[in-house]
Amino acid sequence: MSAQLDKDQFTGLILLTGLDSPGITATLFETLAPFSLTVVDIEQVVIRERLILTLLITCDPAHAKAIDSDLVALATQLDVDIATSFSSTPIASIAAKTGLLHVVVLSPKLEPGSIAKVAQNINALQGNIEAITRTASYPVTAIEFLISGADEKSLRNSLARVALETGLDIAVQQGGLMRHARKLVLLDVDSTLIQQEVIELLAAKAGVGDEVIAITQSAMRGELDFEQSLIARVSLLADLPETVIAQVQQEILLTPGARTLIRTLQRLGHTVCVVSGGFHNVIDPLMRELNISHYRANTLEIVDGKLTGKVLGPIIDRAAKAQALRDFAQLENINIEQTIAIGDGANDLDMIAAAGLGIAFNAKPAVKAAADSSVSAPYLDSVLYLLGIAREEVEEADSRP
Repeated sequence: MSAQLDKDQFTGLILLTGLDSPGITATLFETLAPFSLTVVDIEQVVIRERLILTLLITCDPAHAKAIDSDLVALATQLDVDIATSFSSTPIASIAAKTGLLHVVVLSPKLEPGSIAKVAQNINALQGNIEAITRTASYPVTAIEFLISGADEKSLRNSLARVALETGLDIAVQQGGLMRHARKLVLLDVDSTLIQQEVIELLAAKAGVGDEVIAITQSAMRGELDFEQSLIARVSLLADLPETVIAQVQQEILLTPGARTLIRTLQRLGHTVCVVSGGFHNVIDPLMRELNISHYRANTLEIVDGKLTGKVLGPIIDRAAKAQALRDFAQLENINIEQTIAIGDGANDLDMIAAAGLGIAFNAKPAVKAAADSSVSAPYLDSVLYLLGIAREEVEEADSRP
């Protein structure tokens, strides 16, 4: 090649692969140090003890042959493979690109065909995959794609269809600093934060479990107005002794990963809030235990040590849940675009729609269809990966005093 070529327009791509061992990266850069070159981009990953390192440089074209020769010798010395490619065509660094999108894919069993469909849909929208990283392997596998050149709305709609076809959980989010801004996460309680429906636990004590479950299921499918259904269900609890509330509190089981989700978000500086169509009488001690200060729920009326079958005050319905999201965000001075709402039933639809990111957790089909993303695995901490928080960051947060 012509020695007249501007060295800033002459690029070299170096690919090193082999079994990982201490000192490989340092030795590579020590070998390159004597040359007049600039490091433009670098990526390194270790998978099952195998190192893959790519390096993009600009250099004087007159040095290309010598660089290549020294790297051949280095490959022998380190017992690795090193490939080089020099070109007079400048290669843009990923750092120069804007409008990047993050596509997070969750699955308990990630199959090649599913990844192929994700990649095909990205390609069909003229998107380019700039990078792929694994952010978690437990309790689900989480893979994050960094995408350039694609329209966010079109990509989200396209990948929503892929999610339905493959069973993957997929989230599409904008990149940039705002992705890491302080968030407010609002959780539903029944069948989201906890595994049960509180009113069904109370109904079992009253011997009206079947009747209440039938009304609950119809309401969660959106077939009944929530307020009317709640009034009907609570009326069946009339004359139940107040002492059963303490019994029910002992029976509540948190959803797997709930403590990890809340603890991690709080330690990273985010705010976790709760809104429930259930009852203060039951969940107040749990809120204190989880260090959640912003929460709303209904209140069962109790007179002379017995439930009256009535609810005190305004009922927490769909609209009230969305209002709670807005109120909590205002209290915490967090923009509504930086809020996340997580729920499973029709009563959660308004808050899911109002939030910057609405997540359907093991939800009914209508809720999945309305949400920005969904989590189908029974682990609430999987939500962390949709927010771009890697498993390593979760474990690091846990190690803090």
